[in-house]
Amino acid sequence: MTEESDNPNANRSTLPSESAFRSYISGDWADSARPAARMREQVPFCVARREVLSAEFVGLTLVIPAGPSLVRAYDTHHPYRAHTTFTYYTGWGSDTVPDSVLVLTPNGDAHDATVYYRFPAGRGTDEFYSDPDIGEFWVGPRPSPEDVSVELGVATRAHAELDDLLAHADGTWRIIREADPVITAAVDKARGEKPDADAEFFRFTSEQRLVKDAFEIAEMRKAVDATALGFNDVLSSLPEVIAHTRGERLIEGTFNRRARAEGNFNGYETIVAAGHHACTLHWTRNDGPVTSGDLVLMDAGVEVESLYTADITRTFPVSGTFSETQRLVYDAVCEAADAAFAVVKPGIVFKEVHAAAMTVIARKVSEWGFLPVSAEESLSEHGQHHRRYMVHGTSHHLGLDVHDCGQARAEFYKDGIVREGMVFTIEPGLYFQPDDLTVPEEFRGIGVRIEDNIVVTATGAENLSAGIPRTSADIEAWLAQARR
Repeated sequence: MTEESDNPNANRSTLPSESAFRSYISGDWADSARPAARMREQVPFCVARREVLSAEFVGLTLVIPAGPSLVRAYDTHHPYRAHTTFTYYTGWGSDTVPDSVLVLTPNGDAHDATVYYRFPAGRGTDEFYSDPDIGEFWVGPRPSPEDVSVELGVATRAHAELDDLLAHADGTWRIIREADPVITAAVDKARGEKPDADAEFFRFTSEQRLVKDAFEIAEMRKAVDATALGFNDVLSSLPEVIAHTRGERLIEGTFNRRARAEGNFNGYETIVAAGHHACTLHWTRNDGPVTSGDLVLMDAGVEVESLYTADITRTFPVSGTFSETQRLVYDAVCEAADAAFAVVKPGIVFKEVHAAAMTVIARKVSEWGFLPVSAEESLSEHGQHHRRYMVHGTSHHLGLDVHDCGQARAEFYKDGIVREGMVFTIEPGLYFQPDDLTVPEEFRGIGVRIEDNIVVTATGAENLSAGIPRTSADIEAWLAQARR
């Protein structure tokens, strides 16, 4: 966009267009010194990932867009995040240039990798100062093609060459359709079809991520460690939180501050649910007060610069001590989490993790007299009465997406075999709605979830978030320490 008439804000624009201005803004700029480019540590892993992809799609051209910036309102945008599939195969994370596209071109039984992206716009171009979406005066400089090639270990071509490339698409092309509607439309137009094979391509890339490599696991550790710092910040801020009428929002802001300091941002919308808000599973309004008798359920995760995210939930008493009923519920959830963790090892079926947690949940609510049938009957396929108090699942895969590998088929996910290197959550909970007449009054409005991130090892599992206090006694000690 170089002409003011193309500017959506032309009705209010004061951008100079005179030739004297254009001449003056184009000259007398010093050369900008940039650090020497170095290959990123994830590149060998990305090469290996692309080799797996090549072997599956021999002879096909594969198009993986990073995607455009998403409009938030009119001419403002959401913070940019590249499509997960693009990041997985390129290693380009939080600093990805919007609209970039990875193209894998067949070369025998392998593929050549090329990233098409917007090259830097020099000081002598109109774009530099006139385009508020991509102009470097507005959004900062873009890396040189030489630097991108070195850092990512791929060839680079100018984004402007894409139109001609895409015009040659045919039935041997596959694209990640959801990543960039404009690129997808161009490919469809050229090949004259929208093949179901695109969905198969997307599904394969999702299933490939089910097992994490060493780089991914290391990034997950960083994300969990940063998240732990965020939780510590929150507990230290409780006096200020309690004093504010929107204490939930102060907790959210405190965590966000740490997420921005230690990583890229949050991996998903933070849940800060005090009191009965904890019974709303995805409470993200975070606009309520936090009072002394409350439990606070906080579900949050830091996304690091590589775009891998943690996903941790802790539930804590604002007063520093659980009430008798709160402790009863909390300890039951903790027992369910422990039971789920105990069954994890290579070779089990993924859904067995959920079954282990549900056995404890059903037994507990049965012991408390909440079920109209026995725990055994409730656990049967035709029962499930206990799910009234926990309708969500116990585990989901975790990685570049908070609900990672979401396109994977059930036979590889829910019914899939657990393998070494998988990273997923264990997050049972109990939620007694404030108007639930099936439970005694003292239980109503209590919501508890405990969520940890685990990695499957050769013989069992490691709890990556074990360093964040999780038992009721440890939670109370954690709060006491934060108040000192």
